[in-house]
Amino acid sequence: MRAGLAGVALMLTGILGGCAVGPDYAGPPRLELPSHWSAQSTSRKRTGTLDRWWLRLRDPLLNRLIEEAVVANPDVAKAKAAVREARATVQQTASGLFPSVSGTTSVTDNKTSAGSSSVLVDSSPYALHQGSFDSSWEFDLFGGTQRSIEAAVRGEQSAGEDLRDSLVTLIGDVASYYVEARGYQARIALAQRTSVSQRDTEKLTRSKYDAGSGNAVDLSKATAQAASTEANVPTYQAALAADIHRLGILLGRPPDGVAALMAKAAPVPAPRMPLPTGLPADLLANRPDVAGAERKLAQATAKIGAAKADRYPAVSLTGSVGTSALRAGDLAKYSSVSWSVGPSITVPVFDAGKRVATVRIAEAQRDQAFATFHSTLLTALEDVENALVSLSQERIRATKLTEAAKNYREAAKLSRSLFETGSASFIDVLDAERSLYSSEDSLIQSKVSAAKDYIALAKALGGGWVDPVDVSTPIIVDTNTGPHMREALK
Repeated sequence: MRAGLAGVALMLTGILGGCAVGPDYAGPPRLELPSHWSAQSTSRKRTGTLDRWWLRLRDPLLNRLIEEAVVANPDVAKAKAAVREARATVQQTASGLFPSVSGTTSVTDNKTSAGSSSVLVDSSPYALHQGSFDSSWEFDLFGGTQRSIEAAVRGEQSAGEDLRDSLVTLIGDVASYYVEARGYQARIALAQRTSVSQRDTEKLTRSKYDAGSGNAVDLSKATAQAASTEANVPTYQAALAADIHRLGILLGRPPDGVAALMAKAAPVPAPRMPLPTGLPADLLANRPDVAGAERKLAQATAKIGAAKADRYPAVSLTGSVGTSALRAGDLAKYSSVSWSVGPSITVPVFDAGKRVATVRIAEAQRDQAFATFHSTLLTALEDVENALVSLSQERIRATKLTEAAKNYREAAKLSRSLFETGSASFIDVLDAERSLYSSEDSLIQSKVSAAKDYIALAKALGGGWVDPVDVSTPIIVDTNTGPHMREALK
């Protein structure tokens, strides 16, 4: 359906006229692109498909949230409406290639008076029935209408890419906020577990203090460390609530619309399958924002031709057939008939440079569209490179943090045992527990960062929804739109 209406319109332009003015769009501009990603050697280039990349995160609830968001998100609904508008614009513009025909009919009561300067004679009143058909057809000799149709078709294609871009962004946002929420749940659980352990250390320190083998300084430090860890929980709870609220909005629900679904904690999604990165040149087709910017460039190029065509003469064929009678039944029999037909030519003679300025405006807008396309493509390349480096380095960091957490866990266990027997100082216990909590918290954050980098890479490569999207159903379905009495204004 996406290419159907556009193809019909372009076919009509080829059938009904071959002449056109203005530049012909030759396809995407040839820009210098790298042969491979700098973060990967050519031998490590990964090929494949990005279809439903979020399934690689292996989280059924996330899959469910994404599917619902695609259906209910307001921004996606807005993009669908934009596609419908663009398609209607193609149909509206293509009608300019065909003649227009209109018909009128009227019934009037008439009375005439005739006479000289001294005598007036009144005739009897009579009814006059009249009917007529008028038609006009402007020949597209210089392709102005063809260029307008071409611009409308490119606009429809651009709207389709904008819809795809909104889906890429939406899916990436849902996945990112979901991963963040799971990360905060894990950090809350860690802080609560750690504070329980630290409160046990506080009790042990208090026992030693009461027995005379401890001191008030150690007891105060033990109490302060536990309270400091517990103080992190409200901060994480607030951040978790904000992520859940954002997920609700992305799904077209109230802010707390997914709170019940997220009430039970779950692990941070950990993707294990690498994404197919392809080549930098693939972004021209895979990134919808790049493809959309290229279509807008094609649209702006076609508008130059439409502006140039307006500087040439316009040739139209007009015709009219009219009939009148004293009785309605005689319109097709004994009525009087008049008709006219003939061409008309409109030649621009003087407009104080208005049409020339219109062409210059269109050319400047085309240059702006090219600059936007170039900038969008460069940004896309940057997004992929950044995501590749971030993901690679975060995985290295996570490996080191896992090793650190393992050793700090063993150190905390040993120092606590030695402290209970009096073979280690409280400072050793305090430092070991603080270091363990910090390393485990950093490890959780690293897992979240790695998952978000994975998501960012999928977005940067243009991965998104691949199933057909129904854009034909309007958001608001009007009823009782025929002739009816208006209600009072509200």
